[in-house]
Amino acid sequence: MNEQQPPKTPRLGHHRVHRTVTRKPLRHFFHAAVTPVAVIGHRHRYPLAITGLLLVVLVFIILPVWGHAQRREASRQPPRHLALTLPPLPANQDDRTPILQPWRTIRVQAGQSLADVFAALGLAPATLQQLVDIDAGRSGLSRIHPGQRFEFRIGPHGALQAVRFDRDDSHRVTLDFSGSNPIETVQIRPLERWSRIAHGTIHGSLVAAGDKAGMNQAMILQMAKVFGYDIDFAQDLRDGDTFTVYYDNVYRDGAYLHPGDIIAAEFVNQGRHYSAFRFRRADSSIGYYSTDGRPLKKSFLRTPVDFTRISSRFSSARRHPILGTMRAHKGVDYAAPRGTPIYAAGKGVIVFRGRERGYGNFVLIRHSRHISTAYGHMSRFARGLHRGEHVRQGQVIGYVGMTGLATGPHLHYEFRVNGVQRNPLTVTLPKPQPLPHLERIAFKRSIQPLLARLKRASQVSQLAQAR
Repeated sequence: MNEQQPPKTPRLGHHRVHRTVTRKPLRHFFHAAVTPVAVIGHRHRYPLAITGLLLVVLVFIILPVWGHAQRREASRQPPRHLALTLPPLPANQDDRTPILQPWRTIRVQAGQSLADVFAALGLAPATLQQLVDIDAGRSGLSRIHPGQRFEFRIGPHGALQAVRFDRDDSHRVTLDFSGSNPIETVQIRPLERWSRIAHGTIHGSLVAAGDKAGMNQAMILQMAKVFGYDIDFAQDLRDGDTFTVYYDNVYRDGAYLHPGDIIAAEFVNQGRHYSAFRFRRADSSIGYYSTDGRPLKKSFLRTPVDFTRISSRFSSARRHPILGTMRAHKGVDYAAPRGTPIYAAGKGVIVFRGRERGYGNFVLIRHSRHISTAYGHMSRFARGLHRGEHVRQGQVIGYVGMTGLATGPHLHYEFRVNGVQRNPLTVTLPKPQPLPHLERIAFKRSIQPLLARLKRASQVSQLAQAR
């Protein structure tokens, strides 16, 4: 029986050894590749540490020293210059964009025209003509008024760069003259209206009462004009008369601009009640009407000058203050400061303007075939007023003075019917027609809240005075 002998271990020698290799599955190779080496021998750690230390020394010590040496070497090199091609300068000095100068503000003085303003600034008349042509009459530059503001940009050689002004409250016009052709821009400036109500009692004068109620002089004068067809503010006012006014003021950019309009008002004069309500009709015309829808505006003003005192009344016999003789005084004299505006009592045509014996500077207006009014002792006439020119009611025709036979500044006013003087204070004036039926209905509906507001303000004021 043959016993199996254990296989003998082959010896390594000069003889070739034949071994049988067993193939293992592929997964065993992947397992061997991801298995980390558990331990590195001590003899391999020291060379790795020395190599890392040399890398640190190289990065933090040797490289900065080498870089500094390179910079020193570069600094010894001479600088290099590169030629750059620049764009050519303009051949003409005027081709360059001008440097804009700051705005210079000019306020129009009394008697100044826009031509006077341009001349005072040394600007050429041709430039003014360009401005007028571009504006085309939209801003009324031929009728500028004292206090109106213009702003100019004037170049270093005196040439106009730009001008700006207010065409009206809500439109600012700027004209740029810096280019070959002027350019116009219009800026819209929104307006705000803030309403308020005032109540006053007269003790001495209307101005003092209005001022105490918080109204400025412009609004007081506007109230006097609204009621001026029914109340003679020169002679009819009495202590204890009262007024209540609902009005607004105009603001722009949050700042007060000027007085607005009277929306509704009541005036009690010597126990008689007068009311005024602002109303826009279907044809867009605006006027003031009483509670029954009748226009307050009459054919003629009772007083053609801002309210003041009467210095001499209509009389058939009066001692003349200069001549000393007894003679009729065929008009009413209204004393007023020199320069106070004088208004046309009604619409009509100028039939005389000039010097008249005794009257000084004199204007005669024909209103109809039978009625005319006369104005004497003016200091000067309104600008642009000529014979044959049509005037509207309330238009300024001149200013109070003392030309002719006069001892002080005043207006001598006459009301003539068929060439015969009548007393302006008592002459009967025709009543205007009321609103048409449909418009009257709309008007009465619109004034109901205003009536309530006026009544409430009057009651509050009376309670405050009672306390």
